[in-house]
Amino acid sequence: QVQLVESGGGLVQAGGSLRLSCAASGSIFSFDAMAWYRQIPGKQRELVAAISRSGSLSYPDSVKGRFTISRDNGKNTVFLQMNSLKPEDTAVYYCNAFKVVPVRRDYWGQGTQVTVSE
Repeated sequence: QVQLVESGGGLVQAGGSLRLSCAASGSIFSFDAMAWYRQIPGKQRELVAAISRSGSLSYPDSVKGRFTISRDNGKNTVFLQMNSLKPEDTAVYYCNAFKVVPVRRDYWGQGTQVTVSE
């Protein structure tokens, strides 16, 4: 059973930084990609960063230049460094991993709250 455990959320002032961690129970190379999503109550979960097995990175415009996804292969951990945080970044952040063969299957962490105050 795949387990993803997030940590690092908390309360920070606008302009500050936080680093989220996601520890996987197995090798992160068993997944086609890993990603971070966020969700505000009443809204759809949105992608904020992704890293493929080959190392390709993807960010939406809303976080590009502020957020950085990275990984530590030896520790089976993926990180999300968040700089220049804004109040609109407030959300629950979820770690995601997925495989596409034979069919797409997604795995999710439990989520960690990030709150950015004015």
